[in-house]
Amino acid sequence: TDMIHDLHLVPLLNSLDQLTRHLEALPGHAFGVQLDTGMNRLGMEASEWEAVRDLVVGLNPSLVMSHLACADEPDHPMNRQQLAQFCAMTDGLGLKRSLAATGGILLGPEYHFDMTRPGIGLYGGAPYAQAEAVVHLSLPVIQIRDVAEGETVGYGNSWSASAPARIATVAAGYADGLLRALSNNASLWHEGQACPIVGRVSMDMIGVDVTALPQPPETLDILCPYQSVDELADKAGTIGYEILTSLGARYARRYVNQ
Repeated sequence: TDMIHDLHLVPLLNSLDQLTRHLEALPGHAFGVQLDTGMNRLGMEASEWEAVRDLVVGLNPSLVMSHLACADEPDHPMNRQQLAQFCAMTDGLGLKRSLAATGGILLGPEYHFDMTRPGIGLYGGAPYAQAEAVVHLSLPVIQIRDVAEGETVGYGNSWSASAPARIATVAAGYADGLLRALSNNASLWHEGQACPIVGRVSMDMIGVDVTALPQPPETLDILCPYQSVDELADKAGTIGYEILTSLGARYARRYVNQ
């Protein structure tokens, strides 16, 4: 409560208890309300909202919002069901409304209301397939060695060379959010040339086959024009959200305005 007051934040109240506490502790302070339209995660259910709706409307909340459970599947019947429920709970109240994050925005204007909440779409991730990727991730090569036919790379001998190879070690691993599921299952890139990951992704290092490159690279790219965050996520059996949110604090970040 102190932080909400001191930093002039607008809390989204998700329950009757939160609403009561906010009105008692910070009378007159701005707030919004989250409604549950079927996701059963956060928000007031229809019966709870009906009990306090008139009181809340009289206090002029900054926003009333809900969240779609299946927006990344445009034809899923849950989308229409939640839209109908949201309209039933909020039509005619004269309040600012929000229902759509990135997936909901792509469902069409009837899901947009007064405010949309693009998240993954700002980073060029699915389901916004037309978005341009904005995250580029290069990993430094710290060593290159020659490996003879039959030799192995990494923990557990999970990869062995079928022919003489040049193996680069890059300084990144699962401690940096590069999932172990990428082991022997994805590539890094150098100027349009795919360089397969060989062996297990370890905590701080990854082995990469750079035999096809004419010159030893100083860096290799894992997110780049040749490999989107969603393509990398597919290789790891996950989604782009997990890849982006896993990228840790050890990377040097550089922001470029274009």
